[in-house]
Amino acid sequence: MLYYMHEMQRMMMAPSRMLAQGARLAMRNPMNPLAYTNAGRTMMSTADLFEHLTRRFGKPEWDLDTTVIDGKEVDVEYETVVHRTFCHLVHFKRKLARKRNDPKLLIVAPLSGHYATLLRGTVEEMIPDHEVYITDWQDPRMIPVTEDKFNLNDYIDYLVDFLHVLGPNTHVIAVCQPAVPSLAATAIMSGWGDLCAPATLTMMGGPIDTRESPTAVNKLAKEHTIEWFERNVIVNVPLPYPGAMRKVYPGFIQLTNFISMNLDRHLASYHELFDHLVQGDDDAAEKKIAFYEEYRAVMDLPAEYYLQTVKTVFQDHALPKGEMMARWHPVDVGKIDRTALLCVEGELDDISGVGQTKAALKLATGLSDDKKLYHLQKAAGHYGIFNGSKWRNQIAPVVKKWIRTHDQDLQAKKPAKKAA
Repeated sequence: MLYYMHEMQRMMMAPSRMLAQGARLAMRNPMNPLAYTNAGRTMMSTADLFEHLTRRFGKPEWDLDTTVIDGKEVDVEYETVVHRTFCHLVHFKRKLARKRNDPKLLIVAPLSGHYATLLRGTVEEMIPDHEVYITDWQDPRMIPVTEDKFNLNDYIDYLVDFLHVLGPNTHVIAVCQPAVPSLAATAIMSGWGDLCAPATLTMMGGPIDTRESPTAVNKLAKEHTIEWFERNVIVNVPLPYPGAMRKVYPGFIQLTNFISMNLDRHLASYHELFDHLVQGDDDAAEKKIAFYEEYRAVMDLPAEYYLQTVKTVFQDHALPKGEMMARWHPVDVGKIDRTALLCVEGELDDISGVGQTKAALKLATGLSDDKKLYHLQKAAGHYGIFNGSKWRNQIAPVVKKWIRTHDQDLQAKKPAKKAA
């Protein structure tokens, strides 16, 4: 019933939204004398804010049609390499005049409520120096219930398949939630002696061991049984969506949780947005609007995947305890012997606490110290480790250097050192 009530409320708000849109257009009309008064600007800003707050945002566009390489603007084309039911593998194909020997990079976007476009800043920074691919997760409310189900084991299978498609010497960046399935896939492939195991795996703000510096998210998962989650947050997709009757963890619940964790900050941000609109500071207003249009664009999660992740990662701590199983495969991080691991954490991260991602380095007993690296970014929150100025100026250079240092193709092309 929860999803139906949410949809009913959204439809009931439609007439009010239309009135707000009309008032906004009227107040913006240059022929309207009120548009030039403080009262008129206040009315326009109120209507603007109401319309924005009550709107549902669909999947955002990538808006990465060009990049700059060697000082020249280069066109970028989105190419879907693999179509799967719950995830597509998308390539940001650069239209280069001549071929470059850049490392292959798979960015694993989080399946935690937001679309892969949340990593637009991550992709944008890496495109000039890498052949970038990303996991483009599909919204299960748009997938008919007659199609496959999807759980954490399927997630790991998808990553293994994608790595096989991309071939040997592929580098992986896992942002937040995918740190666990990415590390698990790497461990399993390493145990097989699979040549397509990643050359490097960079994990950023991931919940490898949530017993370290537990956050509010981790505590919530521990306070309730898995049956409680199944009863209270798992619902059926309503009609008329194609995925009607599919069981999901709704995106609107996840968004509510995200906002409630930092409610004061979001209220202050919207107050600032209102002031910018009243004052006519369009540049500042557009930046905040763009952020919230991305932040509030959410998708549902498959119920099987959500419940298995809560139990395996946040309740049982199966991976750091050495008890995790993927299908019939034991997940032994100690089997990783070739993939270089980089762990990135934010000092102010309130989603994955400091030490949770770093735990992967301790588990990787089969790696030498020169294949392990830890970077703690001062004064950075969760979002700041993969987007924004700290990502661009301080974290991305570390990641790029790590990838270049361990790229097998680049190392093979280095001239041999002359004997003394």
